[in-house]
Amino acid sequence: MAAAALGLISSTFSTIVSQLFAARIGRDAAVDWMTVAAIPARDWAISAEPSWSATLAGIAFHQWADFSWALVFFGVLGRWTADLRALTILLLALPWAVFTSSIEWFVLVPLFPFWQPLFTLQQPYWIGLLVHASSAVMYPLFTRLRWRRGAAPARDIRFTNAWITGALAAIALAGTVALFGNRGYEPRWLGHDRDADQTYIRQMTAHHVQGLELARIGAERAQDPHLRKLAMLMIASQTGENRIFENWWLSWFDTEMPDCSTEERATMPGMLTPAEMRQIRTIAPERFDAAFVDAMTRHHKGAVKMADGMWRGRGDLRLRVMAHAIRHEQQGEIALMQGVSGVAAVRAAVRNMLSDNVN
Repeated sequence: MAAAALGLISSTFSTIVSQLFAARIGRDAAVDWMTVAAIPARDWAISAEPSWSATLAGIAFHQWADFSWALVFFGVLGRWTADLRALTILLLALPWAVFTSSIEWFVLVPLFPFWQPLFTLQQPYWIGLLVHASSAVMYPLFTRLRWRRGAAPARDIRFTNAWITGALAAIALAGTVALFGNRGYEPRWLGHDRDADQTYIRQMTAHHVQGLELARIGAERAQDPHLRKLAMLMIASQTGENRIFENWWLSWFDTEMPDCSTEERATMPGMLTPAEMRQIRTIAPERFDAAFVDAMTRHHKGAVKMADGMWRGRGDLRLRVMAHAIRHEQQGEIALMQGVSGVAAVRAAVRNMLSDNVN
């Protein structure tokens, strides 16, 4: 019962922190929850705009997973963990977060039992690690929950009261930062190359705009239902990323974002010409899927190249972290368009986290 109570607390805490903190590192929380929902629900969960049902399904599935891991740690392994001191629990819980997040990312989701490559190819491993770590930091509360009401030693009561206060303060701080961030007041820019960061944001925003146009065509015209859903996922993820770019620009540089010139667009890697876009719109239905995959693959390769340059640059750490995720995501979508799954998907995802493998 104590393990179950701890599972409810830890999973709820990680859900709240993930929701509030996601945009601070360039993640659209609704898109991430939708991707999690796609693990058990498959294509049903995916839409161009994350639905409330998919978002709630993703949150519920995440909480079930965190709840289950707490039951394993304090229930199945309770013979060794149930009587530990709080600091010892914390020291063990953080490696446990590494273990559980890696088991999910490398095995349980892409292989047995779900056999769903989308999550692993769409989200780099470190995102799941951060979520699991935010759950694991609540494990020391078990030192209070394992006692009957009123029977806990004074030492454990004092510790858990302080720990709960700290957790609530962390939620309040994250909520305050999120509230101001949503109104265009993100923490200030902290990079070392202002011009490079501004150029990247402007150009990746413009690159995404064309990617969105191409993805909308795919969502309407693709003959393969799974390819249509994948195009919808591209719409959702790139729309969310552009919202974050716009918010960061306003917060950091206190001005409207200038549009990219025609000359700039022509030099961006992966950008399609107006003639190529017209061809995609008018190509015969039986030839559309192959043409779409080819065009979107070229477009994604360009975004990967741009994101890789930002990741290796000297810009704001938040922008670089977001670029790393974009590099991973767009390489993963190339693999998904090619039908990669199973062990091959895991291998591709590992390579995609480490480098640009498509240019």
